[in-house]
Amino acid sequence: MVHSVVSPGAERRPLPVGRGAAYPEGVTHHAPRQARVIPLRPATAPGAGPGPEPAPQKEPLWRDVVGDVLRRERQAQERTLKDVADEARISMPYLSELERGRKEASSEVLAAAARALGLGLADLLALAQGEIVRRTASVTSMPSPGAARRATTSSYDGMCLAA
Repeated sequence: MVHSVVSPGAERRPLPVGRGAAYPEGVTHHAPRQARVIPLRPATAPGAGPGPEPAPQKEPLWRDVVGDVLRRERQAQERTLKDVADEARISMPYLSELERGRKEASSEVLAAAARALGLGLADLLALAQGEIVRRTASVTSMPSPGAARRATTSSYDGMCLAA
């Protein structure tokens, strides 16, 4: 049996089929025994010095922090996703996505989830603020542009959110 391969603009060439068929050099009818690995970064030469500097840590995303707070509160109360989602009147998969930081929740959804956990929206936001401060303490070694202004003007330790 002979099969043909047709390339655009080329004539038909028969391909060898069966045992003992002659294949071009380097081509085999057997599947490769090892996967071909293509490096994504060029390998550094040994002794060429230290590797690249690690990327600076990024500030946490709001949705990740709020999700972590929601999950921690739910687990501290030993409640299931289904229980909290039912009480908040949101779907269980959506609550799961919120907790994993996959979705940005509206203020109404955050308030409903907080109420289902026995918290007010302000309580949830305060817990998230504390978590952000804790996480960014090691991230930001340089003072932010508003740090001097905050240090001199007011002792207010609140958070302002805009949607």
